[in-house]
Parts: sequence; structure tokens; C-alpha cells
Amino acid sequence: MPDTLRIIPLGGVGEVGKNITVIEAAGEILVVDCGLAFPEQEMLGIDLVIPDVTYLRENRDRVTAILLTHGHEDHTGGLPYVLPQIPGTPIYSSRLTAGLVTGKLKEHKLLGQTRLEVVEPAVEFRIGAFAITPFRVNHSIPDGMGFAIKTPLGTVVHTGDFKFDHTPPDGRRADLGLIAEIGNHGVEFLLSDSTRAEREGYTLSEKTVGDSLNQLVREASGRVIVATFASNIGRVQQVLDAAWASGRKMVALGRSMEQNIAIALELGYLDPRDGTLTGKDGLQRLPKDRLVVMTTGSQGEPMSGLTRMSNRDHRNITIEPGDTVIISASPIPGNEEAVAKTIDNLFKEGAMVHYEPLVHCHVSGHGSREELKLMLGLVKPRHFIPVHGEYRMLVQHGLLAEGAGVPVDGIFVLENGQVVEFDGTRARLAGSVPAGAVLVDGIAAIDGVDGVVLRDRRALASDGVVMVALTVDRATGQAVSGPDLVGRGFLSDPDDPVMAAACQHLTQALLQPVADAHAAEVGYLKTKIRDTLSRYFFERTKRRPMILPIVMEV
Repeated sequence: MPDTLRIIPLGGVGEVGKNITVIEAAGEILVVDCGLAFPEQEMLGIDLVIPDVTYLRENRDRVTAILLTHGHEDHTGGLPYVLPQIPGTPIYSSRLTAGLVTGKLKEHKLLGQTRLEVVEPAVEFRIGAFAITPFRVNHSIPDGMGFAIKTPLGTVVHTGDFKFDHTPPDGRRADLGLIAEIGNHGVEFLLSDSTRAEREGYTLSEKTVGDSLNQLVREASGRVIVATFASNIGRVQQVLDAAWASGRKMVALGRSMEQNIAIALELGYLDPRDGTLTGKDGLQRLPKDRLVVMTTGSQGEPMSGLTRMSNRDHRNITIEPGDTVIISASPIPGNEEAVAKTIDNLFKEGAMVHYEPLVHCHVSGHGSREELKLMLGLVKPRHFIPVHGEYRMLVQHGLLAEGAGVPVDGIFVLENGQVVEFDGTRARLAGSVPAGAVLVDGIAAIDGVDGVVLRDRRALASDGVVMVALTVDRATGQAVSGPDLVGRGFLSDPDDPVMAAACQHLTQALLQPVADAHAAEVGYLKTKIRDTLSRYFFERTKRRPMILPIVMEV
């Protein structure tokens, strides 16, 4: 509706990842962030999870732009899959974020058809009915920004991911003065990062990690391997600094790590420290006590550099006794088991592994409760929507907002797809739009969490599959050859007594006369095979394997 302001999270609430928020006013739609999430353990064979943007696709003529708060995958990784559904939509971001997104779009052959606009903190720009002022915040990647978005019905502030770091690695502090000025002009809605809403106090400065990394690298007797997110450019600089201070060289391994470092160097966001950064040939050329390796795999991802090393499956490095491994990240919720397995395997190979909480080698990029209260105090919103966090985190952030003076009826703890509508006087919940998860398998988006493909994979993983080959007479439908049963993941031995008995049971069932004109049809036979074997296997084994009949006519 053109005379209302609508705010709709399509992802990022009730979860960590795939952040995307719709802000709608004057008949125009502005999108903030477009991220992905990593698959949960039960999402078998799935590579990525992206938001369902059915609402944007159905209203693509009204989508004016995408604003990006920073360059992390959970805020930009969905772009290659979402942009084709809203073609021609321009992207506005900081310089480093634009550089990282350029590499992503080039890889997916979308760069030529996408306009990227670089915006500067504290410099207002206009997109249709919206006047937007970016403001600098601190995070675990340089060039993080929030946005103050002026609409005809009031200002909406979106913080992006933030903390207040008074000693950031790049020396660029959050602009508290501008945030306070925005708050003094009046803010209707604040959408704020909730990731650490359960943590008391303040989040430690990135500088404290730099000190720890310096010490760990200096004290290591052999090769040092550091794993972190490929997009954590600030942490990469800290490792470079530690290598330089200890007289070592640093080698980057992993496609995403190498690509992001190259972009950051080109844009001036990394200082190579007088040739401290060197090529892969350094792995063989340099003595082990002069070498630091920077790689991915801090989340135990199966195909990442560190995981491959821990499994003796890396083409360039084999873990050896004397190696020091530093995992400079905290596990994303759901990844704890994979990270623990990787650490176990590294220890088994003889490495000394340093990881949180035993060694201080990582700090969060998200503000804790005192910083969240400071943001609320500076912005002074009349309405509050916690974003970016699991549901309990959103609730805790909502309670903080209530304590900071936001009226209870002005606090909206949402689920993906819920609509908050504001008419200039009163804000209320106004139904919902389609929202959820779309699963990416390889390069194809297949279906949602409850879709057919994933249900089939779960069934196969749980109970296996039985294939049935049968040749029948085209005219009578009577068996000419077979049935032959082959199991995979379920009684795979064809001589198993249950499989042999099932074959006999099915043969008898197919011999029974049927007074049905369709008895000879292939579809009828396939249904009869499935029903007969499903009942039989469940009675004998309490399992329901997937039955795949292959019926040939002669």
C-alpha cells in the first residue's frame, strides 16, 4: 500500500544466516542484504541455503535496489541466486564489499548485467522515495556499515552486524556521533543485530586477538596454520602482521581465501608487509619454522582447506607432528560437531591445535548487551525489530529494548515473512508473505527444507533403497522374467533370507489374477510392487526402504 511503511524480514530472524530484509514505502521496495546460510547436518548433500524471495520475484517491478551492510557470506552470498529473479536491480555498498561482490558476480557470469554503486559513510544518497545515509560500524570485516533510511513515513535504521570497537585493526571506529545525530532527528524503527544479545558486558576488541596471534606464532617451533573465514580480511591482516613480526612468510591456500586476499590487496585493505605474503611455492621453498599458512575451514566445512588437511586429503599440505594449528573463529550454531571432529583429527595427526575457549584466538564481531543498549540509547527508536539471531536472541534483545524505554507494543519479535505495517501513527502486524529456505545442490536451487528431494534423501539415508527389475508380457501383464531385487543401504546381499523371501512373496502376488482392465498397465504394476514390498519389509524389518520398480514390456 503506497500510504504505509512495511518492514518484512525474508531471512535472518529466528536463525543465524541468510539475512535479507524488505523495506517498502511509497509503492517502492528497498532490500537490505541478501545472504546465505550453511546447511544443517540433516540437509543431506546440500551445499548452501538461500532465502525464498517469491515476494520479490512477484513484485520485481517495484524493487529499486539492494543495500549491502558488509561483505560476509551470510549477507551477500545469496546474490548469485537472487539477482536472476529480480534482474537489473542495482547494488549499493562500501568499496571493499563491492570488490568482494564483484568477484562473486564475475564467477556466476552476472557482473555485466549488474550495476554496482560504491557509497561512502556519512554521505547521503537517494534511491526513488528513499534518502539513505550510511554510517560506519565495526565488525570482523572492514567497511561494515549500517543505514539510516528516510521514508515518507519516517526513518528506519538498520545496523547491519556491529560492535563498538575502540581499537579496531584498521583504526576506523564506529561513527557514534553520526548515529546519535540520526537518533536526534527522530527514528521510527530500529532493526538491530541480536547475535550476542545473551552475552553480558562488551565484546572484546579485535586488537586483543592480534596480541594473542603474535604470541602463538612467535612461540611456535614449526609450521603455523591459521584457519578463519575467507572474508575476515581484518583477521588476515592480523596474521600477516604476526608472521612479519616473527620473521615468517605467509602463504594463502583455498580458492575463496586467495580470491578475497587478492581483492583486498588491490583495493588497499591489506598491507602485504614488505613481501611477507608469498606464493604457494613457499610451501616447499621455506623452512617450516619460517612459514605461516592461511586457509579456510574454521567451521569444519567438508571441502575446506583445514578439513582436507585433517583428513590427509589436501594436495599441498600433510599435517605433521610439530605443526601448530590456530582456529581463529567460533563455530556457527549447528557446526559444533564438524569443528570438533576436525580438531580431533588434527590432534591425531600430531598437530598442536589452539582454539576457543582454551586459547584466546578469536573475538566476535557482534556487540554484547552493553553495546546493544548503547545503540538503543543513541538511536532512541519509537519501534524496535530485533534481527540477525535465533529466536531466543531476538526475545532477549526485545527485553533490552523494553528496558531502554521502547514501548512494549512497539517491539516486534518476528519470524521470517511476517509483515510489520506502519501508517504514520500506529505499527501493527499485518499478515505474512512467502518466506523460508531454498536449498542449493551444486549450482541448482532444488526445493525447500520440506521439499521432495530432501525428503527422499532422508528416506534413503534412513532406510535405503530396493530396486526391482521385472519384464512382463505387453498384452497380459504376466511376468516373463524376474522379479529381481537389489538393495542398497538395505539388506544389500541378494542372498539375504529376507530379500529371498521378499522376492518369493512378490512373485506370488504378481501371479494372483486381477479382474481389472488396467492390470497389464505398467503404472498399475509399479504401484502393486511398491505396496506389496513396502508392507512386507515393514512387517519383517520395521524399515520402509524406498522401492524403485523398473518394469520392461516385451
